[in-house]
Amino acid sequence: MDELLKRFSEQAPVAVMARLGLQRAIGAEWVNQVFEEHSETQYTRELLFSTVVELMSLVALGMRPSLHAAAQKMREKVPVSMTALYDKVNRVEPNVVRALVSSSAVRLAPVLGPLRPSAEPVLAGWKVRIIDGNHLPASEKRIAPLRGFRGAALPGHSLVVYDPDVDLVIDLVPCEDGHASERGLLPAALESATKGQLWMGDRHFCTSPAIRMATDHGAAVLFREHGAHPNPLSVGPKRKTGRVDTGVVHEEPVELAATREEPALALRRITVVLDAPTSDGDTEIRLLTTLPKTVKATAIAQLYRTRWSIEGLFGRLEAALTSEVKTLGQPRAALLAFGTAVVAYNTLAVIQAAIAAAHDLDEAGIEVSTFYVADDVRSDYRGMLIAIPVERWEKFDSQTPAALARTLIAVARNLDPRTVRKHPRGPKKKVTKGYAPRTSVQRHVSTAKVMRDGRVR
Repeated sequence: MDELLKRFSEQAPVAVMARLGLQRAIGAEWVNQVFEEHSETQYTRELLFSTVVELMSLVALGMRPSLHAAAQKMREKVPVSMTALYDKVNRVEPNVVRALVSSSAVRLAPVLGPLRPSAEPVLAGWKVRIIDGNHLPASEKRIAPLRGFRGAALPGHSLVVYDPDVDLVIDLVPCEDGHASERGLLPAALESATKGQLWMGDRHFCTSPAIRMATDHGAAVLFREHGAHPNPLSVGPKRKTGRVDTGVVHEEPVELAATREEPALALRRITVVLDAPTSDGDTEIRLLTTLPKTVKATAIAQLYRTRWSIEGLFGRLEAALTSEVKTLGQPRAALLAFGTAVVAYNTLAVIQAAIAAAHDLDEAGIEVSTFYVADDVRSDYRGMLIAIPVERWEKFDSQTPAALARTLIAVARNLDPRTVRKHPRGPKKKVTKGYAPRTSVQRHVSTAKVMRDGRVR
């Protein structure tokens, strides 16, 4: 590193790591290649797709409030009008967004390996894939046919495939129809299923076609059983196998009935009789799996609880990044913004792994917060790019994944991990408020007087 870059690595290490991570994840030359390979209707004339992704990443990281604001501050990189920019963004096909996310994860995964050399897998011998849908919230009604509409306009949703072992989103299947079922996107995701993988999802994905498709690809499944389907037939006695933290575990052999095209398929049904009912009032949870008997029923019951890690991912994505840009009402533009935010999240995951590799966080009792890491990027990134020209970053392109990992660790050693630590709070007490008269609800008090008197008069 030269003197200026070394100074930034000492004073703003998170921003330097973010630049190196994004450079590897969405390098301009590679992003343009992805666009050329996967775009079916668009082509490049003056505006490069890499420029669009760079603008979107500034919005995703919270450095600019909107695409228009980002483009306005980077006029030297945008050789077209704002109308032309939005025309390109509004027409980016969903398969391009998918390729951007999945291919960037492939580029980042080899960097994560050296950062987590001793990490224990979620399930030994298996590569776990957790699936869930993410519906984009209602957007502003800027499209002409929506302007008189009083309801919500949904710009689309995506099926997210998450690898908990490396904390990366490895695939994203976007859908422009906000009313389409996320279950319908599962076959596209399962096309990449291979032997040695375990696909895990909630009961919404538990269907006979999904189970059979995964099995045909050599993968195993673990789904919570739906009340209406796939209705497997019991073919053996139900027996108690032990207990887990939440209840008593039972197992019984079941099978999907044979059809004209498919033979019968053997499954295992794992039933957890809960010590306390769920918030929905369920007293037991039934799981269907094709995992072999070498994986114990109690281990499967415990394993399914890790499915909630994808909900944590969505929470971190929403809290730390701008993944849902409400000003982008066009479905394809909204999906591109979400996909770019997912790539940014993957980059932050690499940064967090580098921090953990550089410091003994377990001994210090520190858990790194994605929010504070993203906040560091927002505060220092733009100034760093102004101070350090692009040419000084290009030399890192030739580094192997292992060499880049060593560089990230060296930069991360300059960070005091206490500045990005998470501060978890205890569970909130559930209080039933009940009915209150209108006069009480609309009443207001002076906080200063309440603090002085110690009570509400």
